Amino acid sequence: MNALLGEVEVTRDLLLLLFIGGLYALGIFLSNTFVNIYLWKQSGEYVSIALYNLSIYIMQPLTFILAGKWAKRIDRVIVLRLGVIFLSLFFLTVLFAGEQAATYKLVLGSVLGIGYGFYWLAFNVLTFEITEPDTRDFFNGFLGLLQSFGGMVGPVLAGYVISRMTANTGYTIIFSISLSLFIIAVVASFFLKRRSAKGNFSFRRIIHERKRDNNWKKILNAHIFQGLREGTFLFVIAIWVFITTQSEFALGTFNLVYSGFAFLFYYLVTRLVKPRLRKWSIFIGGLSLYLALFLILIHLSYTTLLIYAAIIGMSYPIIYVPYLSLTYDVIGKAWHAAEMRIEYIVVRELYLNLGRVLSIILFLIAVTLFDPATIIPYVLMIVGAGHFVIYFFIKDVRFTQDTSEEAVFVKNKLADNDNR
Repeated sequence: MNALLGEVEVTRDLLLLLFIGGLYALGIFLSNTFVNIYLWKQSGEYVSIALYNLSIYIMQPLTFILAGKWAKRIDRVIVLRLGVIFLSLFFLTVLFAGEQAATYKLVLGSVLGIGYGFYWLAFNVLTFEITEPDTRDFFNGFLGLLQSFGGMVGPVLAGYVISRMTANTGYTIIFSISLSLFIIAVVASFFLKRRSAKGNFSFRRIIHERKRDNNWKKILNAHIFQGLREGTFLFVIAIWVFITTQSEFALGTFNLVYSGFAFLFYYLVTRLVKPRLRKWSIFIGGLSLYLALFLILIHLSYTTLLIYAAIIGMSYPIIYVPYLSLTYDVIGKAWHAAEMRIEYIVVRELYLNLGRVLSIILFLIAVTLFDPATIIPYVLMIVGAGHFVIYFFIKDVRFTQDTSEEAVFVKNKLADNDNR
């Protein structure tokens, strides 16, 4: 393992968390892209799909706040389990709704948002607790490998099954498989070491902390712009691929190309991008991600979409591995990080989803007032710059070094390692 992954100390809980993250990634990649297409085939309206996604990103941060409060009172592993259970309920609801699913788009989006909220709050907190500063790049990179593997296998398998089946039988099979994977993830969560927390839930105090901690303020602003791109791009590109090809298998192939390149580059970035190169990596990844957009805006075809998939597959690992690690390091060095780590995670997600909501509201206003085919490229050019803008917020993030032995202990040991 060391020969393949480098000299890292891999613990049992770290492996379990990666296993759960891998199951989640496979279950989501297998089905989630096709939920948007499933609803699109029923409604044929951008507004309907946008409202479905908007309900996700409204309920997700609200659930984050509730999940954060519960994680202070009960085991955060239980919160993780609740997330996976709600994700299972989402797929059960889709299966029961069948061809009427588009009618219940707001309900479906809300249930999925609740599942995301519980799952990602707990997963992010557990990531912060289980990883160390010297294993975070490894964890984020290897998780990216698992997500990329799920992205390679899931969509192309789902696309093949759906395209081979009559009516909506293929969708039923794929959604059922995802449901089974989430049930396995629930079982796996019982083997994680219990992790309780003490104290009051004070996320408002951590919001105000951005006025005192310049690093924290910069990271939060960066997350708004991260969400600005994600909010619209997470569904528009998939719909464009389907409209261009009228084939679920073609959409699966698109995701296979994307995830294949991401799989390779997550491994390379994990091994090659050291902490001193993080900011340049974020700059290069954000710039290439934005420039790739113009490839499909200038000429939209399945060929250019596949080239676009390859470029973003390379770009996302280049930006995300160092960006996530930098975010956790900022939190780890922040005020009372040990006892307030849950609040830091909640506030980060609030800002990320604020960006997503703003993105979808802009999209809804645009397609309501103008012809969608004409206005959507302009919307994508605006919100698509989000990941590139991230660099201009994080470039001045600095960690002050106190040479006294006691200060180094307080900053690097207590903040990062307490209550693990």
